Amino acid sequence: MNTKRPPIIIFKGRHLGIAVLVAAQVIIGFIHVVFGFWLLSASTAPMAGIASFGPDIYSVYTVIFGFLTLGLAVPLWMQKRWGWVGTVAVLAFVIVADSFTLLNLPSIPGIPKFAGFGEISYSIIVIRP
Repeated sequence: MNTKRPPIIIFKGRHLGIAVLVAAQVIIGFIHVVFGFWLLSASTAPMAGIASFGPDIYSVYTVIFGFLTLGLAVPLWMQKRWGWVGTVAVLAFVIVADSFTLLNLPSIPGIPKFAGFGEISYSIIVIRP
């Protein structure tokens, strides 16, 4: 019986999969924070002399998701269990919210359907065992 295992690639003391996951989480989090703040500023800018009242719920949701993703990347890198649990919980919420949007069920107002496909796909890739 062959008990040889393929070599494990290590980057800075972490498995390559952890390094790639943390890098992806930082990129996704940064994109969501920047895009969320851009949406917030665009929703408060006067449009044709009429200012919109109150921030868009999707903008706030995007900023919060971005900060959670960035914040949970640190414990993932430090190999803390709660970092993985928090990441799975946030991504499970994203899967449910985006699935409701795609099925035309009540969800977070303003989630674009085209973004739902990408967010669900990314979340499933990260969560799958």
